[in-house]
Amino acid sequence: MNASPSHQPHPAEWTETQSLLPSAERDLPAGRHQFHKEQLMARIHEDLRTSPAAPPKRPNPFLRRTILVPAAALALAGAVVGGLALTGSGSDGGRTPLATGPALTTQVGVADAKGAPRLLDRISLAAADASTPTPREGQYIYIASKVASTYPRTVGDKTTVVSQQLHSRQVWNSLDGKDGWLIEAGQTGDKGITLSSDIPLSGAYNALAQLPTDPGTLLRRIYRASDANRDPEVPRDHAAFVAIGDLLTESYPPAAISAALYKAAAKIPGVVSVDDAVDATGRHGIAIARQNDTDGERTEWIFDRKTLRFLGERTVVVKAVAGSPFKVGTVTFTSAITRRAIVDADKQVPGQAS
Repeated sequence: MNASPSHQPHPAEWTETQSLLPSAERDLPAGRHQFHKEQLMARIHEDLRTSPAAPPKRPNPFLRRTILVPAAALALAGAVVGGLALTGSGSDGGRTPLATGPALTTQVGVADAKGAPRLLDRISLAAADASTPTPREGQYIYIASKVASTYPRTVGDKTTVVSQQLHSRQVWNSLDGKDGWLIEAGQTGDKGITLSSDIPLSGAYNALAQLPTDPGTLLRRIYRASDANRDPEVPRDHAAFVAIGDLLTESYPPAAISAALYKAAAKIPGVVSVDDAVDATGRHGIAIARQNDTDGERTEWIFDRKTLRFLGERTVVVKAVAGSPFKVGTVTFTSAITRRAIVDADKQVPGQAS
């Protein structure tokens, strides 16, 4: 997005120390692993599903990654979803509703279908060369990020589109996917909530490490998984693209698996490169993206222009759709990964003793 001299920076383009994104509760895009969402949401305790500030019948956005990343990966391993428990630190988890403001908007970057395969090949090579430590049994994968989302809010007979304040999120996941911890500002309280499951979730490190590294074989497995769980209204290719993005975002795949996932993404029809995209903390980069024509939204994976390191993900409205409250340029979800690390215990912050 090349801003004109008169362009005033939007909150998404501010530095992290200046950021206050407006956004609020919004349901996930139609069909985004709908089956898993419905099954797991039914198991969540009532005080963790609702908030006085939340629109009725809309799940909290803090569940977006906690549930959907493991669920998407779980399907890849052919397991059955069940037994997820989220336990808060109190009756209301100590949550403070996030502030909201005007809808987050951006300039839509230029898409290039021809440039995507070459860019993904470069990203795959960079991922394969990355030096990533191998965790030991008993350790946890720690991921810190900044996130915000946008949703339509109705008061009386008036509907407006609002966005959350950009807020921090920290997740700890055990290697086998059975235990973890989540702290998300405005959602879980200062102490956070525990994440546990009766069965090992495949979004965990151990399961990701067992995925095939042959891009064709890996992509066929992804298609089988997304076909089994996607909403019929979501195009098959787009569901596969979203599934790969979920595996790359709030997880820590071994280098060989990351490289294979990027090569698999290059085989999906409709994938494009984008000349300029901005993550949640204002870092500009290039993106790999795919548009869902059903809802007019484009999912973008953002990478550092020089190092090709994964920075974050966002979803941008790029096409007007009848009946949608979102205008072209609206950012419906934005994230930025600020830290990935291996730690010795849940709730341990890298650099601090357990």
